[in-house]
Amino acid sequence: MIIVFYFFSPSVGVVATQGLYICPRVLRTSDHPSLVGHPFPGCPSPSPSSFLPIDPPPKVVAVAIYGEAEFIFASIKIIAIVGLIIFAFIIDLGGGPTRDRLGFRYWKDPGAMKAYKATGSNGRFLGLFSTLVNAAFSYGGVEMVAVAAGEAENPRYNIPKAVRRVFWRILFFYVFGSLAIGVLIPYNEPRLLGAIEDNAPGGAASPWVIAAYRASVPVLPSIINAVILTSATSSANAFLYTGSRYLYALAQNGQAPRFLLKCSKRGVPYFCIIITASISLLTFMSCSSGSEKVFQWFQNLATVANLFTWMSVSIAYIRFHAALKAQGIDRSTLVFKSPFQPYTAYFSLCFFAVLTLFNGFYAFGPFDVNHFVTTYVGIPIYFALYAFWKIFKRTRFVRAHEADVFTGKAALDAADARWPRRVARNWVQRVWFWVA
Repeated sequence: MIIVFYFFSPSVGVVATQGLYICPRVLRTSDHPSLVGHPFPGCPSPSPSSFLPIDPPPKVVAVAIYGEAEFIFASIKIIAIVGLIIFAFIIDLGGGPTRDRLGFRYWKDPGAMKAYKATGSNGRFLGLFSTLVNAAFSYGGVEMVAVAAGEAENPRYNIPKAVRRVFWRILFFYVFGSLAIGVLIPYNEPRLLGAIEDNAPGGAASPWVIAAYRASVPVLPSIINAVILTSATSSANAFLYTGSRYLYALAQNGQAPRFLLKCSKRGVPYFCIIITASISLLTFMSCSSGSEKVFQWFQNLATVANLFTWMSVSIAYIRFHAALKAQGIDRSTLVFKSPFQPYTAYFSLCFFAVLTLFNGFYAFGPFDVNHFVTTYVGIPIYFALYAFWKIFKRTRFVRAHEADVFTGKAALDAADARWPRRVARNWVQRVWFWVA
């Protein structure tokens, strides 16, 4: 993570970039075990190897192919989640085949919050905290917008636009989706608990699938299974791209072997892609230990990597903000600036630190060695890498007035003149330019 390298400490920058590299690889690997043994109704169970050859070819050709593939996959996901939210609205108001108006029935019986690991208010608090831990895994990858900046067209225009839309994507797809699920089925639904307990295949443990069965809409589960497959492929597509670029950045900074800098004529770092893709072979662990258990291990590892990544981002911004202030640079001159800074960065840092320390609380009652190790092993690894680089390279913390905030700015200024400005000629183009 180059911003940490320049504005805080080279040692933290190295460790943060290592964490950024590990995180996408674990996330990509975690996609496939959850699909193994999860076929369409009546179809044989797929092998982990069924999914591994799908993702590397687009990244080897060019970034444009990756972008086009991701656009198609993202379109499928957007259409699916919008359709599911509309479906939830219709079913909740009694528009389904059963004509049963649900309303907020399940928020009253059995209740909106389920006690977890305890009873009463303590159990409800732990239930809420456990959802934060799961959200830390689900939100992994939102920082990928910045990764694409190096290969994006007109980054000073497109990257701020993409960043602003992250908030609305989270609000609509995550918050509204969670609300829809909460009103469709109760938390003590037998089919939901049974599917989780029995490690049922496919989307059997999906609240959307169960809601469709309860509403007597039998065709929807197969559609959801298809979306699950395309979503997993989309996730693997994105994380293979970002993971290979993180590894390439490590090599550029002298923190990884130099042979990784070799690229194709199109500028694609094929050695980075091959090495990054090979980590997905860990998905075969699901053949011996079960997909649900392996997925939980990968989820724990990815969650900690996500949290350390976001803590590093928060630290980097705090030091960047201090460097701007120390060097007399007005934030209003920046192309993009977030509000309420640096206070939101401090809040984020503290919030993610609390989640990191307590995200494995469920491993203590009763004590589970596997969950404890996979949840907390990332913490000593992070600080061990930091200490190694600190001692090996004898790095020091970067002072605010010494931080380099201008490297690369001149090149971007020169490139700005080459990018054509898109001007909407009618309302259709205005809508399309806002979307794309």
